[in-house]
Amino acid sequence: MSFGEPNNPYGQQPQGQPGYGYPQAPQGVPQQGAYGYPAASPYGAYPGGAPYGMPMAMPGSVKTARVLLWIMSILQIIVGVLVAVGGSVLVNEVDGGANSSAADAVTGLFIALGALIVAFGVWGVVIAARCGKGGNGIRVSGIVYGSLLTAGCLTNLGTAEGSGRSGAIVGIALSVLIIVFLSKADAGAWFKRPRY
Repeated sequence: MSFGEPNNPYGQQPQGQPGYGYPQAPQGVPQQGAYGYPAASPYGAYPGGAPYGMPMAMPGSVKTARVLLWIMSILQIIVGVLVAVGGSVLVNEVDGGANSSAADAVTGLFIALGALIVAFGVWGVVIAARCGKGGNGIRVSGIVYGSLLTAGCLTNLGTAEGSGRSGAIVGIALSVLIIVFLSKADAGAWFKRPRY
Protein backbone atom coordinates (compact mmCIF):
# COMPACT_ATOMS: atom_id res chain seq x y z
CA MET A 1 0.00 0.00 0.00
CA SER A 2 1.23 3.37 -0.79
CA PHE A 3 0.94 6.58 1.14
CA GLY A 4 -2.40 8.32 0.38
CA GLU A 5 -4.20 5.19 -0.77
CA PRO A 6 -7.91 5.34 0.24
CA ASN A 7 -7.93 1.88 1.85
CA ASN A 8 -4.74 2.42 3.85
CA PRO A 9 -5.79 2.84 7.55
CA TYR A 10 -2.48 4.53 8.38
CA GLY A 11 -2.35 6.84 5.43
CA GLN A 12 -3.63 10.32 4.96
CA GLN A 13 -7.42 10.46 4.63
CA PRO A 14 -8.92 12.17 1.60
CA GLN A 15 -10.78 15.41 2.24
CA GLY A 16 -14.52 15.18 2.99
CA GLN A 17 -14.36 11.93 4.96
CA PRO A 18 -14.48 11.89 8.76
CA GLY A 19 -11.29 10.93 10.56
CA TYR A 20 -10.81 8.43 13.32
CA GLY A 21 -11.82 9.20 16.89
CA TYR A 22 -15.18 10.03 18.39
CA PRO A 23 -18.07 10.18 15.94
CA GLN A 24 -19.38 13.64 15.30
CA ALA A 25 -22.94 14.49 16.32
CA PRO A 26 -25.25 15.33 13.43
CA GLN A 27 -26.08 18.98 12.97
CA GLY A 28 -29.13 20.26 14.92
CA VAL A 29 -28.75 17.82 17.83
CA PRO A 30 -28.14 19.63 21.13
CA GLN A 31 -24.92 18.91 22.99
CA GLN A 32 -25.47 16.50 25.86
CA GLY A 33 -24.25 16.96 29.40
CA ALA A 34 -22.15 14.65 31.51
CA TYR A 35 -22.84 10.91 31.51
CA GLY A 36 -25.18 11.12 28.56
CA TYR A 37 -28.02 13.01 30.26
CA PRO A 38 -29.53 15.97 28.41
CA ALA A 39 -29.02 19.37 29.96
CA ALA A 40 -31.94 20.23 32.27
CA SER A 41 -33.57 23.63 32.34
CA PRO A 42 -33.23 25.46 35.67
CA TYR A 43 -36.92 26.43 35.38
CA GLY A 44 -38.29 22.91 35.00
CA ALA A 45 -40.43 21.65 32.17
CA TYR A 46 -43.45 23.69 31.15
CA PRO A 47 -45.29 21.98 28.31
CA GLY A 48 -46.97 24.51 26.10
CA GLY A 49 -45.20 27.36 27.88
CA ALA A 50 -42.86 29.97 26.57
CA PRO A 51 -39.67 28.97 24.72
CA TYR A 52 -36.67 27.55 26.55
CA GLY A 53 -38.85 25.86 29.18
CA MET A 54 -39.89 29.10 30.89
CA PRO A 55 -43.54 29.78 31.76
CA MET A 56 -45.48 32.30 29.71
CA ALA A 57 -45.43 35.77 31.29
CA MET A 58 -48.67 37.66 31.93
CA PRO A 59 -49.07 40.32 29.22
CA GLY A 60 -49.06 43.98 30.19
CA SER A 61 -52.65 44.46 29.09
CA VAL A 62 -53.83 41.74 31.50
CA LYS A 63 -51.73 43.22 34.31
CA THR A 64 -53.26 46.64 33.70
CA ALA A 65 -56.79 45.26 33.53
CA ARG A 66 -56.13 43.37 36.76
CA VAL A 67 -55.01 46.54 38.57
CA LEU A 68 -58.05 48.43 37.28
CA LEU A 69 -60.31 45.59 38.42
CA TRP A 70 -58.79 45.74 41.90
CA ILE A 71 -59.24 49.52 42.08
CA MET A 72 -62.83 49.56 40.82
CA SER A 73 -64.01 46.59 42.86
CA ILE A 74 -62.50 47.82 46.15
CA LEU A 75 -64.03 51.25 45.55
CA GLN A 76 -67.38 49.56 44.92
CA ILE A 77 -67.15 47.61 48.17
CA ILE A 78 -66.40 50.82 50.07
CA VAL A 79 -69.27 52.66 48.36
CA GLY A 80 -71.64 49.76 49.03
CA VAL A 81 -70.83 49.79 52.75
CA LEU A 82 -71.23 53.57 52.84
CA VAL A 83 -74.61 53.37 51.08
CA ALA A 84 -75.91 50.70 53.46
CA VAL A 85 -74.65 52.30 56.68
CA GLY A 86 -74.97 55.94 55.67
CA GLY A 87 -78.44 55.52 54.20
CA SER A 88 -79.67 53.73 57.32
CA VAL A 89 -78.26 56.42 59.61
CA LEU A 90 -79.70 59.19 57.43
CA VAL A 91 -83.18 57.65 57.40
CA ASN A 92 -83.11 57.21 61.18
CA GLU A 93 -82.00 60.83 61.67
CA VAL A 94 -84.74 62.17 59.39
CA ASP A 95 -87.35 59.93 61.01
CA GLY A 96 -86.30 61.12 64.43
CA GLY A 97 -86.24 57.64 65.93
CA ALA A 98 -90.02 57.15 65.61
CA ASN A 99 -89.61 53.59 64.18
CA SER A 100 -92.23 54.07 61.47
CA SER A 101 -92.85 51.40 58.88
CA ALA A 102 -91.94 53.79 56.03
CA ALA A 103 -88.56 54.49 57.63
CA ASP A 104 -87.96 50.78 58.09
CA ALA A 105 -88.77 50.14 54.43
CA VAL A 106 -86.41 52.87 53.24
CA THR A 107 -83.69 51.60 55.59
CA GLY A 108 -84.15 48.11 54.16
CA LEU A 109 -83.93 49.57 50.67
CA PHE A 110 -80.61 51.26 51.45
CA ILE A 111 -79.23 48.08 53.02
CA ALA A 112 -80.32 45.99 50.01
CA LEU A 113 -78.81 48.50 47.58
CA GLY A 114 -75.56 48.58 49.56
CA ALA A 115 -75.44 44.77 49.65
CA LEU A 116 -75.95 44.64 45.87
CA ILE A 117 -73.10 47.09 45.31
CA VAL A 118 -70.85 45.12 47.69
CA ALA A 119 -71.70 41.85 45.90
CA PHE A 120 -70.85 43.46 42.56
CA GLY A 121 -67.52 44.62 44.04
CA VAL A 122 -66.77 41.13 45.36
CA TRP A 123 -67.38 39.77 41.86
CA GLY A 124 -64.69 42.17 40.59
CA VAL A 125 -62.29 41.06 43.33
CA VAL A 126 -62.77 37.41 42.33
CA ILE A 127 -62.10 38.23 38.68
CA ALA A 128 -58.96 40.21 39.57
CA ALA A 129 -57.69 37.44 41.83
CA ARG A 130 -58.25 34.76 39.16
CA CYS A 131 -56.53 36.64 36.30
CA GLY A 132 -53.27 34.82 36.99
CA LYS A 133 -54.57 31.26 36.75
CA GLY A 134 -58.07 31.49 35.33
CA GLY A 135 -59.24 30.36 31.93
CA ASN A 136 -61.15 32.12 29.19
CA GLY A 137 -64.30 32.24 31.37
CA ILE A 138 -62.53 34.69 33.70
CA ARG A 139 -61.70 36.89 30.72
CA VAL A 140 -65.30 36.84 29.49
CA SER A 141 -66.54 37.51 33.03
CA GLY A 142 -64.19 40.49 33.25
CA ILE A 143 -65.53 41.91 29.98
CA VAL A 144 -69.12 41.48 31.21
CA TYR A 145 -68.17 43.08 34.54
CA GLY A 146 -66.63 46.06 32.71
CA SER A 147 -69.72 46.40 30.52
CA LEU A 148 -72.11 46.40 33.49
CA LEU A 149 -69.85 48.82 35.30
CA THR A 150 -69.89 51.13 32.28
CA ALA A 151 -73.70 50.99 32.17
CA GLY A 152 -73.92 51.78 35.89
CA CYS A 153 -71.53 54.71 35.56
CA LEU A 154 -73.49 56.05 32.58
CA THR A 155 -76.65 55.91 34.70
CA ASN A 156 -74.87 57.79 37.48
CA LEU A 157 -73.58 60.34 34.99
CA GLY A 158 -77.13 61.22 33.99
CA THR A 159 -78.31 61.71 37.58
CA ALA A 160 -75.18 63.03 39.34
CA GLU A 161 -74.17 66.64 39.83
CA GLY A 162 -70.85 68.24 40.72
CA SER A 163 -68.22 65.85 42.01
CA GLY A 164 -70.51 62.88 41.41
CA ARG A 165 -70.41 63.66 37.70
CA SER A 166 -66.61 63.69 37.60
CA GLY A 167 -66.54 60.40 39.55
CA ALA A 168 -68.91 58.86 37.01
CA ILE A 169 -66.67 60.02 34.14
CA VAL A 170 -63.61 58.46 35.80
CA GLY A 171 -65.59 55.26 36.38
CA ILE A 172 -66.62 55.14 32.71
CA ALA A 173 -63.02 55.64 31.58
CA LEU A 174 -61.65 52.90 33.86
CA SER A 175 -64.39 50.40 33.03
CA VAL A 176 -63.94 50.95 29.27
CA LEU A 177 -60.20 50.38 29.72
CA ILE A 178 -60.95 47.08 31.49
CA ILE A 179 -63.05 45.99 28.50
CA VAL A 180 -60.39 47.09 25.98
CA PHE A 181 -57.46 45.44 27.78
CA LEU A 182 -59.27 42.14 28.30
CA SER A 183 -60.42 42.11 24.65
CA LYS A 184 -56.91 42.34 23.19
CA ALA A 185 -55.37 39.37 21.37
CA ASP A 186 -52.52 38.91 23.85
CA ALA A 187 -55.07 38.73 26.70
CA GLY A 188 -56.97 36.07 24.74
CA ALA A 189 -53.75 34.09 24.30
CA TRP A 190 -52.99 34.39 28.03
CA PHE A 191 -56.37 33.10 29.17
CA LYS A 192 -56.47 30.33 26.53
CA ARG A 193 -52.96 29.03 27.25
CA PRO A 194 -52.65 25.33 28.14
CA ARG A 195 -52.38 24.49 31.84
CA TYR A 196 -50.85 21.28 33.13
